[in-house]
Amino acid sequence: MGTNIRETVRERYAEKATLPEDGCCSCDDAVAVSDQARALGYADEDIQTVPEGANLGLGCGNPLALEQLRPGDTVLDLGSGGGFDCFLAAKGVGPHGRVIGVDMTQEMIDRANENRAKFGADNVEFRLGYIEDLPVDADSVDLIISNCVINLSPDKQKVFDEAFRVLKSGGTLSVSDLVLLRKLPWFVRRSIDAYIGCVAGAALKEDYLEFLHNTGFHDVSVVKETRVSDIFPESDPTVQSLLKAIPLPNSLIRNLSDRYGASIHVTAVKPVLN
Repeated sequence: MGTNIRETVRERYAEKATLPEDGCCSCDDAVAVSDQARALGYADEDIQTVPEGANLGLGCGNPLALEQLRPGDTVLDLGSGGGFDCFLAAKGVGPHGRVIGVDMTQEMIDRANENRAKFGADNVEFRLGYIEDLPVDADSVDLIISNCVINLSPDKQKVFDEAFRVLKSGGTLSVSDLVLLRKLPWFVRRSIDAYIGCVAGAALKEDYLEFLHNTGFHDVSVVKETRVSDIFPESDPTVQSLLKAIPLPNSLIRNLSDRYGASIHVTAVKPVLN
């Protein structure tokens, strides 16, 4: 993805950042964000705890679902959006812990900071930056999370290299993301709507896992894999992107989406260095 596409992605997500607080997404007849969050594995307590407007309905899983946050830990969220996962992590690490959210969109940072003020989260901060060039010190983070963001990166290998750099020895990476099960047709790969919808830019599952191994992560594991149709209603932006990009009946596209893509929750560990 070149600079022009990255800028288009940034502009589209800036638009999402300025949606009304009770909106799920920019499409008509959108499901409530709370219903979508439940479908992705968030508990009612999670949904009710965070400030209204923090969850913009842009995830594809729950990167914290299988993680045991420890008091005092430092957590980094790649592509933090409105701050939903950051605020959940903040509860787990407690007042002596720290949560850092990084996003490339100033409008998202602004919205997240507004939510931070509502939440009173003194242990959370948001930084403007690219996940391929993190504004975070080396060896400073215990846990990295990300929710349906890395698939948008033009250089996924560099994202994982950066994640490895900032993690402490023995630190954990836990991400939910969309991957491809087979190569997409050319007309979908060239669609900007499909790219922004987290489809056209997604990596093949085997390549995604190989990136992690190449970086040096150990214990790389897919702990959960979910069909696209099980987590995204037809009104979801990802599904809408497919419907726009593929000249086929909607019902057939839904079937094809499960053949071509999946949401995975992947964990990996930076080895303990002697």
